[in-house]
Amino acid sequence: MSDFNKPWFFAGGWAIDLFMEKENRQHCDVEIAIFREDQFHLKEYLKGWEFNKVVNGKFHPWENGFLKLPIHELYAINSYSGCELEILLNEKEENEWRFRRDLEVTLPIESVWSYTDDGIPYLNPGIVLLYKTKDARKKDFQDFIAVKDYLGDNEKRWLQNIIKIQCPGHKWIQYLT
Repeated sequence: MSDFNKPWFFAGGWAIDLFMEKENRQHCDVEIAIFREDQFHLKEYLKGWEFNKVVNGKFHPWENGFLKLPIHELYAINSYSGCELEILLNEKEENEWRFRRDLEVTLPIESVWSYTDDGIPYLNPGIVLLYKTKDARKKDFQDFIAVKDYLGDNEKRWLQNIIKIQCPGHKWIQYLT
């Protein structure tokens, strides 16, 4: 991905680990995020890979149609190497990132991702955790516990406020005070 000329960043548990600068748990997959507007650029960049879109939890071949919400997830498989990649499409409007579950939730685009000292891009942990609140699994809670004390006060407040709106009564809210 180092030559891909559009914004991209590691997502999910790997983003948490890159932020923490250590591996906090085992990972079964690799997830990256791109902006929805760049989906064709990524498909061209990964030319030769097989792409599937996820619709209602099921894989369907993705040919060439522009993917709109609610579709937000792709799987790409390199048949030569066997590499697999989960791609999460993120919403953007002008200079704002938008939360796909509630497009009124926004952040300035420059606050969406960071880089490791080695230049590896990752989705900032507050956003990763926000996505993980829906149907949180054991590994999502592990990621939350690993990173929550390293979030800045503003990021904790932002995350807490959004979770209160999106998932009232969510058990993570109590940990963000």
